[in-house]
Amino acid sequence: MIGTRGVPAQYGGFETAVEEIGSRMAADGHRVTVYCRNPDQTLEEHLGMTLVNLPALRKRSLETLSHSGLSVAHAARHRPDAAVLFNAGNAPFIPLLKARRIPTAVHVDGLEWKRAKWQGAGARYYRWAERYAASSGLALIADAQGIADHLRETYGVDSHVIPYGAPIMDPGADRLGELALSPGAYHLVVARLEPENHVDVIVRGYAAAGSPHPLVVVGSAPYGDDHIADIRGAAGESDARFVGAVWDQDLLNQLYANSLSYLHGHSVGGTNPSLLRALGCAAPVTAYDVNFNREVTAGHARFFSDPATVAAEIRGDDADPEGARKRGALGQQHAAATYRWDDVAERYLRMLTEIAGR
Repeated sequence: MIGTRGVPAQYGGFETAVEEIGSRMAADGHRVTVYCRNPDQTLEEHLGMTLVNLPALRKRSLETLSHSGLSVAHAARHRPDAAVLFNAGNAPFIPLLKARRIPTAVHVDGLEWKRAKWQGAGARYYRWAERYAASSGLALIADAQGIADHLRETYGVDSHVIPYGAPIMDPGADRLGELALSPGAYHLVVARLEPENHVDVIVRGYAAAGSPHPLVVVGSAPYGDDHIADIRGAAGESDARFVGAVWDQDLLNQLYANSLSYLHGHSVGGTNPSLLRALGCAAPVTAYDVNFNREVTAGHARFFSDPATVAAEIRGDDADPEGARKRGALGQQHAAATYRWDDVAERYLRMLTEIAGR
């Protein structure tokens, strides 16, 4: 497993996928190696997976590439039966994997070239990398049908559609007091504070809604100080509470599960793990109106496109909390039936066995 921050999963969707899929493969008797770039990490084993900790240049434009280059070089020496290269941005290393005849699948991720942080040269690079990966002849993984449709329509290639799984849970509410919150009496955002996640739109809408409940904003952005300042400014005098990143997974699960509504602004990814987690915790979802979010929620959500529609949906849930709870319960039932990690791991294993010719 190459191209992520690695495990233990603490950061995002790729890392969660690696942990959930890799641990199941390891439990099934397979040798799984995960390349990690968690600073100061000394763990060499986690949930049956072997960890290889390698350094990275701590600069946004070079961090992933520098670490992935070292990881691919290491893998090229040790010749695994198969590899998964996460993020099409790592496409420059495909030739080395092919030269060493390592059967490889490339997880394309979302439409990275649309992310605001990659404007200009960065966006052009990601467009090139996506095109190169699509033309490489390697197996491609799309985590949503929308991504698969994009690859087919743009490059004429098919892909393995394998979404993420959703954790189904009822985590309780005993820790909400740590943040001075009560069950069903706050709205929630969990996202990196980056433009394509529309946290600024959500905060502006919340400020206009006049809600009697606070908006809890969980998240940070390692390279986005100016945008974070804009988001904070959009809150005005409203009760928007910026709590930063929450690494305590038990507390984070309780925040999802007990929210009056979870506002999901992601717009350029495929099957987003934050959205699946919200559904799995029975959070009433209000999502940004794009095809990926409609695909994942399958009718069990409300949608917004600007601050005015955010305000309207918040007012609607404030006025009908019982209706919000029912929406959350139906979303959880949908996630439990559709997004199972056991099924995801089985599909990965079947794909890797196929490309390895075994």
